This record gives sequence, structure tokens and C-alpha cells, in this order.
Amino acid sequence: MLFILKRRRGPLAACVAVALLQVGAAMAAPSNRIFYDAALCNPPYSLTSASSIYDAAEELAKPETSSLGAAIYKIPQQIGQDGLQSNEVFFANSAVGILIEGLHADELAAKYDLKPETSDILGTSSKGYARQLSEERQPAPGLAGPGKVSIVAREGDGLPGKTLLACEFVAD
Repeated sequence: MLFILKRRRGPLAACVAVALLQVGAAMAAPSNRIFYDAALCNPPYSLTSASSIYDAAEELAKPETSSLGAAIYKIPQQIGQDGLQSNEVFFANSAVGILIEGLHADELAAKYDLKPETSDILGTSSKGYARQLSEERQPAPGLAGPGKVSIVAREGDGLPGKTLLACEFVAD
């Protein structure tokens, strides 16, 4: 019996080491949920929340900055939820979101109770929906500046084959 235990100690130790490495890597990387939650304004947009999302993205990737003046981070793992595929985090001016593979603005509008936008943002979106956060979910004065925060879903020629889902602050 002692001989059997000694022979199995090597493979058992290797399995434990691999399991510990996987747990360590999972703990070191930010949760995939953090980016999707940020796109849904959880927490509501503020300079502090945007900075923490930015820092999490910076830990995982370097930005590509040529698209529409935005910084797009290709994250090495899937960050989509609810069957939607994404591995890209989007930062532009006072918006943080994700780029979802495919054209899903209508689907996202139905799911998150978004309404058609009245402006096409200077022609950048061919289809856009938004919903302003309730007054109690708006950031406290001084955390984002005078303005309002909304959840938006947009499709457009600037991001072919993708849908932007974002939390956006618009100054008054």
C-alpha cells in the first residue's frame, strides 16, 4: 500500500500544481463581467468608475486607437454575456462599453428597454438606441460633471459588423 501511495504522489502533485496555477491566474485577471457591467452602467458612469475599467483593460491588452478616435482593447478572453460574443472594450470621450460581434442593436434595445435615439451623432451611427439612467442612478454631482448618463446600443459604418453597447455620459 505504501508503494502505491508513493507512485501516485507525483501525478497528484502535478494535478494540484496545475489547479493552483489556474486559480491564481483567474484571481489575477479582472472578472470578465466587469466590462459588460460597465457597458450597462453598473456602476453608473463617473470618472472614478471609468478609470477603474480603463485600468482593468490596460492590465490585459494595449489599445488600438485608430477607430473613430476611440481606444479599443482586444481582451484575450470572451467578455460577452447572454449569448453575445465580444472580446473588445471601447473607450471614447466619456463613454465606456464593449463591441459585440454582429448587428444586435434591436435585440439590445428590447432587452434593456432602450428607445430610438433622436440624433445620429453627426452621422456616426446608422441605428441607435438609448435610455437615460433614473435620477437616483445618475452620478453624484462632481463625479462626472453636469450632464446625464445613458445606456446606448449603436450600429454604424465606423464599426462594420459590430454593435456598441456602452455607458455614456453626455454633458449638459
